[in-house]
Amino acid sequence: MVKMISKAAVIVAALMTSQAALAESVKFDTTLGSFTVELNSEKAPISVANFLRYVEDGSYVGTQFHRVIPGFMAQGGGFDKDMLKKASYGPIKNEGNNGLSNDTATIAMARTNNPDSATRQFYINLNNNGFLNANQRPPGYAVFGKVTQGFEVIQEMATKPTKALPNGMRDIPVEPIIITKATLIK
Repeated sequence: MVKMISKAAVIVAALMTSQAALAESVKFDTTLGSFTVELNSEKAPISVANFLRYVEDGSYVGTQFHRVIPGFMAQGGGFDKDMLKKASYGPIKNEGNNGLSNDTATIAMARTNNPDSATRQFYINLNNNGFLNANQRPPGYAVFGKVTQGFEVIQEMATKPTKALPNGMRDIPVEPIIITKATLIK
């Protein structure tokens, strides 16, 4: 019996190690350059699964970073190059209390004032934005990964001139920054 438990423990440890080695990442190619995001499905399984749905269905391709605020964040995934809103799957449960923080280079789900309203839009923090965390603004904004390569592309987004639209939307890059490809990396 002890031998069986030991073997089972070894098998479980091996599976866990191989799962960690297969951490999911997504590489985004944009009109400004490429960046890669490593996803944390252990701490944010709902947000990661939701995000991957849009990656896998190809609908992030052709969307733009439509809200870029220097020193704060770059938001994308929800509007095409003409600022037409993209269709979304239903909203997901907020995972803002998952222990991950809105630190520089992290990716999180954008949402409205309704905590459980996140759909397809995400943002990448250009700074430590602790005021968005659950301990500062309950229930917080759900971080689900981190940019591991190409963060300089996100930083460059914040150097581009922006504009406002008559409908009240603002901080929109004058020259659209378009996602041209989104590739899942295992």
